[in-house]
Amino acid sequence: MLPKPRPSIPANSEAFETEPMVAPQGFREYDARWLFPDEINLRGIQALGLGLGTLLFKLGVDPRIAVGHDYRAYSGSIQQALMNGLVAAGAEVHDIGLALSPTAYFSQFALDVPAVAMVTASHNENGWTGVKMGAARPLTFGPDEMSALREIVLEGKFEARAGGSYTFVPDMRARYIADLTDRPKLKRKLKVVAACGNGTAGIFAPAVLEGIGAEVIPLDCELDHTFPRYNPNPEDMEMLHALRDKVLETGADVGLAFDGDGDRCGVVDNEGEEIFADKVGVMLARDLSAKHDNAQFVVDVKSTGLFLTDPVLIGNGAKTDYWKTGHSYIKRRAHELDALVGFEKSGHYFFNPPIGRGYDDGLVSAIAICDMLDRNPTMSMANLKNDLPKTWGSPTMSPHCPDDKKYGVVDRIIARIEKMAADGGHLIDQPIRDVVTVNGVRVTVEDGTWGLIRASSNKPGLVVVVESPVSDANKKAMFDALDAMLCEEPDVGAYDQKI
Repeated sequence: MLPKPRPSIPANSEAFETEPMVAPQGFREYDARWLFPDEINLRGIQALGLGLGTLLFKLGVDPRIAVGHDYRAYSGSIQQALMNGLVAAGAEVHDIGLALSPTAYFSQFALDVPAVAMVTASHNENGWTGVKMGAARPLTFGPDEMSALREIVLEGKFEARAGGSYTFVPDMRARYIADLTDRPKLKRKLKVVAACGNGTAGIFAPAVLEGIGAEVIPLDCELDHTFPRYNPNPEDMEMLHALRDKVLETGADVGLAFDGDGDRCGVVDNEGEEIFADKVGVMLARDLSAKHDNAQFVVDVKSTGLFLTDPVLIGNGAKTDYWKTGHSYIKRRAHELDALVGFEKSGHYFFNPPIGRGYDDGLVSAIAICDMLDRNPTMSMANLKNDLPKTWGSPTMSPHCPDDKKYGVVDRIIARIEKMAADGGHLIDQPIRDVVTVNGVRVTVEDGTWGLIRASSNKPGLVVVVESPVSDANKKAMFDALDAMLCEEPDVGAYDQKI
């Protein structure tokens, strides 16, 4: 039996090779992420697998589990250590190898196994690793499961069992691609740039898009775990600008950007303009609500207000529920409400039947975008975007803030804004109309301009988003107002990007 993990162990020591190290902060709200090997070592990953297997038995879940990994220099080793721990816990492990997160979720259905563990740091920079987990398809762990797992691992409450097994699954990539492409071909000739940032999606996305009948121009689709040009993150403007340049160079109809584990999709239109994922969500909601009566959607609190105010969505009888940011939260909420789709501003989209299986899949999102263009043969991507009511929105911006400080910072900002609202105060020279605190604080002023501050769920940082239905100047004014509050917090550092 492994000993109780230590929170830190000096590198280049006997203990580092022989004892598990697991930093507590790696257990996030709905998945796990650590800097490797600074915050977790391979023995620590083994302890995580042993803890996950223990949890499956405690939850009463049949301990059959699909396990995959993304393309990073160390992800294969991480997966092996995780599987060793799972087998020691008595789990029946199905190794699907190199995969996207949605490939791992698909494998739960294809192999008829209840549980999944996907080794990935998603869009995080090199040096990060992590695991996305689930035990009730198509859902992934939420705070309750993550808290239980954290306690088991950090306290060493492992339960080793006999009967564990290992099976290698050699063909899951091919089965996944076949599942997505077993459908009618596009009628419209579409030229699509697929940008993958040298991440795992590079060996999936071009094949899927070609399989549905699109002409594909690959961009940075060669696997390279150093990510030599930019981090594969479709919210990162560097990636979107590289995609823009290729779209304009080739005259493509649309550019699609995929993150490191393929569960998100970013969009650049035929004129080279990036369309933030929440706006793409409105476009898809328009398209789908015309086909599905009284369509229900779920969106996160970072998303545009157009889901409630767009006249086309209103005319189609669509309903939208705003919920907590995070792929696990939106996925679960969309499942609970039997929503047609759940949308996140980050680019996680959750298509429920009859379109998808309920989990987030960047390639299902890409197919939905191509189908939307196919159903509107006289409209370009830019036309569809420009047909939306005009708003001025920001990308997602993240100032650094330590994990043990970020929630306190957000609590103080919430209290400050709530007091302003209660006292009849103003923000950007306007009365405060609404304050929503379901996830951080989203404050809206009289003309509809709003701003959001929340703690990041997967990194040491905060999240800031602003939008105005009136002007770019009001958007910038809202950002300046929120930024001024954050500047008074000594634990808040530099932004990853700013407007």
